[in-house]
Amino acid sequence: MEERRSRYRKKKKRTGLKIFMGLALVFITVVGIYVFDVYRNIDSTTNEIYEPVDEEVEQVRSSSADLNSKEPISILLLGVDTGDLGRTERGRSDTMMVVTVNPNTKKSTITSIPRDTYTEIVGYGTSDKINHAYAFGGNSMAINSVQNLLDIPIDYYVTVNMAGIQEIVNAVGGVDVVSPLTFSQDGYTFYQGEVNHLDGNAALAFARMRYEDPEGDTGRQARQRIIIEGVVNKVTSASTLVNYQNILGSLSNNVQTNFQMKDYLALQGNDYLAAARNITSEQMGGSGGIGDDGIYYNWLSEDELYRVQSLLQSELELD
Repeated sequence: MEERRSRYRKKKKRTGLKIFMGLALVFITVVGIYVFDVYRNIDSTTNEIYEPVDEEVEQVRSSSADLNSKEPISILLLGVDTGDLGRTERGRSDTMMVVTVNPNTKKSTITSIPRDTYTEIVGYGTSDKINHAYAFGGNSMAINSVQNLLDIPIDYYVTVNMAGIQEIVNAVGGVDVVSPLTFSQDGYTFYQGEVNHLDGNAALAFARMRYEDPEGDTGRQARQRIIIEGVVNKVTSASTLVNYQNILGSLSNNVQTNFQMKDYLALQGNDYLAAARNITSEQMGGSGGIGDDGIYYNWLSEDELYRVQSLLQSELELD
């Protein structure tokens, strides 16, 4: 009798172990399939939005930044008005920001460049507003002109269709922002100091307003940075994984970049994401005025230009 009970207990243990192993196998299989599906879709989207820079881009670094060695990188963000308000031409880069990401300090800095900044348009043989560089020569001319102005290498670029801001914000489930001032735009009202949860339409209105802002284009760029930071925080959070296909779809429709899949994988494993979650903002200054040609420009003083150049070179550990 005792021997029979012993055999029964052993059989019961083996059955329980089989059930546990079976459940574990199912779990691992499901997760594996999900992860593979995520990877497959990300890889597909990466190929869709990938647009390499051409040979006209000046190579400032002696070699490309080594992500596996945790070298700080710079990214030029261009918000272009192609498609916005019904436009179909190339348009201008009404938003220009340089993002430095330093995995060693685990810090990122977003520096806004006023779109009216008067500077040399490299490759066009003239000086003009810096946002005209994209209109004259696309991503390559914009990169060359920013590199020349700031005396830093631009490692990557990301061009976002401003009309696509709505789609991207909706894809991440909206963003939470604190408005720096009270204003109304496109039927929405934002109150200073209050937290607002914005869908895509509201986010575009929040980022677009210019003329009611006492700081003009500088104030608008500050609000655009707030939206970008909100999107980054959402994209880097685990809660967006369940909605990744919508996010990837919004990116493939509205984004161009020279990031490749190998770059994303290196960014994942070398503290770049930690740096991306710790963002500080900078605004390039200057003074507005009418030039001899009767056109409004933002004029940079030597001191202000040196301040920004020194800041970015330090963030990139170039000094």
